Amino acid sequence: MELDTSLLKGAKNLLAFSAGVDSTALFFLLCENRIAFDLAIVDYGIRPQSKEEVAYARQLAGEYGKTCFVAEAPGFAKNFEHEARSYRYGFFDSLVKEHGYENLLTAHQLDDRLEWFLMRFAKGAGLDELLGMEPVQKRKGYRLVRPLLHYPKSRLRAYLDAGEKRYFLDSSNGDPKYERNYFRSRYSEAFLREFTAGVQKSFSYLDADRRVLAESFTRLYQEKQLEVYTFDTSVKSLAAAKALKARGYVPSAAQRREIAAHDSLVIGDYALGFYKNLLFIAPYRQTPMPKRFKERCRRARIPKHIRSYCYVVEIAVETLSKKLSRAVT
Repeated sequence: MELDTSLLKGAKNLLAFSAGVDSTALFFLLCENRIAFDLAIVDYGIRPQSKEEVAYARQLAGEYGKTCFVAEAPGFAKNFEHEARSYRYGFFDSLVKEHGYENLLTAHQLDDRLEWFLMRFAKGAGLDELLGMEPVQKRKGYRLVRPLLHYPKSRLRAYLDAGEKRYFLDSSNGDPKYERNYFRSRYSEAFLREFTAGVQKSFSYLDADRRVLAESFTRLYQEKQLEVYTFDTSVKSLAAAKALKARGYVPSAAQRREIAAHDSLVIGDYALGFYKNLLFIAPYRQTPMPKRFKERCRRARIPKHIRSYCYVVEIAVETLSKKLSRAVT
């Protein structure tokens, strides 16, 4: 199996490991390609075999000269998938920051991507939400790299079986109470078995389209937590969704319709504002403002819901307006 290692060679890499098919396959593929990396695993303590998985991670690390980081998650009373993901990535982020890793590698593969696509498609979503995972995604201070997105899970499992490499199967993957498992068992598994090549090509084409759209979306200015982007006005909702997603918030279909209909609004905890080809985003603040300051913002073309943040953190709105004026079309 071929692996694109162009971003990994000579870099400091951390592998998100679970001992399942996907991450175990990526572990051995990285070793075969002589990529230096360490690994991190989270023990959620909800399955008897989780201790064996952690022991296996430590065994592999010892055999192949890697550092293995282990976290024991607290119990999550509700919304397990969301809470577990937040905890997991918080753990990875802390390791990246503490040890200076440049790349965080995850073993998401083609099945994962199709499942996500179908889940979002069923609820109503735009291109960016439908595609979800990117092969390379810039995070704060590092890159999130998914080297296996083009490969179906069946091929990864065949690779491990052919080499007689040990891996674990997560029994919870068959529980239909989890949304992803429901879509997998009802739709994506059978579809992918029959149409793997077509699915691979479609995601490649869609990724290319997303890159073209991304070229028109550029961060122009940042001051504290205020960011201003230039964007193609024909894809207003997509630009706003990208700005929100960069802050960890995925807007719903209804919220995307609100964005399309208004030039200043609040989505979640964030204020969004538009002026011609400029998109403003900042944390939403509710605070009384002097009429004089409001008038200064109006003359400076600062969108309505952005103004309170500018007031609270003392952004010089006239100076901001001058810096942005050349970018307005």
